[in-house]
Amino acid sequence: MTSADPAIHGNLLSVPARLAERFLPAALPPLLARVGIAAVFFQSGRTKVDGLLTVKDSTYFLFSEEYQVPFIPSDVAAHMATYAEHLFPILLVLGFMTRLSALALLGMTAVIQLFVYPDAWPTHLTWAALLLVLISQGPGGWSLDRLIKVEAAR
Repeated sequence: MTSADPAIHGNLLSVPARLAERFLPAALPPLLARVGIAAVFFQSGRTKVDGLLTVKDSTYFLFSEEYQVPFIPSDVAAHMATYAEHLFPILLVLGFMTRLSALALLGMTAVIQLFVYPDAWPTHLTWAALLLVLISQGPGGWSLDRLIKVEAAR
């Protein structure tokens, strides 16, 4: 056999996959996706409030001057975004109503991309990728959805 033999390369390329299947719990990647994307949105939500959930004056200003979302009054948009950035990440971390929460944050990502920061598409694409994995694959085994049997084991 030569080093150009496809069988050798196929075996070498499958080593990481075999190691992952053997040592990586299947529930870990969806958990990391849930926690990772939840952290992004939750941290953003925390910048919009004082205390627990008191929307800051600066948040109202941002939504009226910089984050001008069409069709929604700026004060309503400020509240919606702030509360969504707190609620849906918490639900994702818990793995409760995962697909719905991920869908809501995907919608929020689309609004941010289209109307607020259209040049930030690489960041938004990364968010969308994680959210689409959760929407299509579900929360994984370590989740309340699985525990209460909202999601069947795969």
